[in-house]
Order: sequence, then C-alpha cells, then structure tokens
Amino acid sequence: MTFKTEASEENQTVLYEVNGEKYESYYLKMSKDVLLVFLVHDWNGINDYAMKRAGMLNELGYSVFLIDMYGKGVRPESIEEKMNLTGMLYNDRKKMRQLLSAAYDKARQLGANVQNAVIMGYCFGGTVALEFARTGIDLKSFISFHGGLKTPEGQDYSKTKGEILVFHGSADTMIPIEEFTQLVKELEAFNVKHEMTTYSGAPHAFTVFGTENYREVADKRSWKRLIEYLQEIETVTS
Repeated sequence: MTFKTEASEENQTVLYEVNGEKYESYYLKMSKDVLLVFLVHDWNGINDYAMKRAGMLNELGYSVFLIDMYGKGVRPESIEEKMNLTGMLYNDRKKMRQLLSAAYDKARQLGANVQNAVIMGYCFGGTVALEFARTGIDLKSFISFHGGLKTPEGQDYSKTKGEILVFHGSADTMIPIEEFTQLVKELEAFNVKHEMTTYSGAPHAFTVFGTENYREVADKRSWKRLIEYLQEIETVTS
C-alpha cells in the first residue's frame, strides 16, 4: 500500500518484524534536511485520526514516521480490545521500548535523519513518548498530548537528553493533575528542560476531533504552540 499527501515527495508503508511479530508503520518523507517527527498513535491504533495528524505535520513540511505499536493489521474496535492492547504494553515496558527502538532503527535504515528528530503522541502515545525519554535516546524533544504522566516504579529521568513538552487538560479525570505536578518535580530534580501547559475545562483526549471530549480552544492553542516549538527547534539547529 502507498498513499500520498500533496506536500510529500514520497509516502510509504513500512513493514518490519520485532521478535517475530510483524508491524506496519508509515513514513511520510520530505527532504533529509527537515525535522523528523516520530508520531505514536492513541489507544485506537493507526486510524483516521492518527493519519490525519501525521498528514497535518507533513503538510507543514516535516517528515513523519507514524509508529505502529500494536502489530500489522491490528485495529481494535471495542473498549475491551483497546484496554487489553494498551494494558499489555503498560505492563511490559521492555517490549514497549523494543518497539520504539525498532521503529527508530527502521527509520534510520530508510535514510531518515534521526539526529534531527522529536517524538510525540496522543493519550497512550503521549505515555509512550515519555517512556522513550527515560531510555536516554538522543532526540531533541518528547511531546505528550493528554498522555499518562506517572513514572513507573524503578524508572526516572536521569538519562533523559531532550526536552519534555506536555499538553494537559486540567479537567482530565483519567490523568489527575497530581500526576502533572509530580512530573514537574521529577523533571526539576533531574534538571530536564521542560514546558508543561494545562488547559482549563479540557478533559482527557481533548484534541480528538468529533468526540464529546473535543475542546476546540484547547486543541487549537496546543497545536499552535506545538508548531511554534518545532519551528524554534529548527531555528536553533539550522
């Protein structure tokens, strides 16, 4: 399968295996000189929403590698399926990290400029982005939109190299504000550069178009800040 968006030179599905299991990510390629954005889907997997966000970034001129965390063809529909898939990875952080490393390595093999890259994600994907930060991988930034913020037992941010950027809804009952403030304390303790923003009245998943949790103001403001931030990174590295 191949697909196109107007801004891209080349877009393609990317097939690879991790521990004998097949995965299908997507690479929306621009020139090697531009910033590379690793994007992690929410608990719905790679669906129209994830593809739309990838396309939005690509149309702004960024290369995007949309990481498959579930496996080729795995598209959960029920709440139970989604809970099981995310739950397995939440309980197996080693596997979560292996999947991230495999995607990173595959992008590098395809010629993507992983030396000029960030990772971002929504909900489950935001949690995954912060997990990658704690591995010590050398990326410029780790960005979470309404993701889980609690650090697993036995982990910390002592190895984190890039900045942390967090967008959080202060009305989120799934990810309580206490986790937000605790993360601030942890990042300060390890001298990790960070920027963390809350949006009043915004519940969990406030960026997901067409849902009852969608909050247009919070979505637009967080997206605007994301783009400004990515442009700031480009200015520093150019």
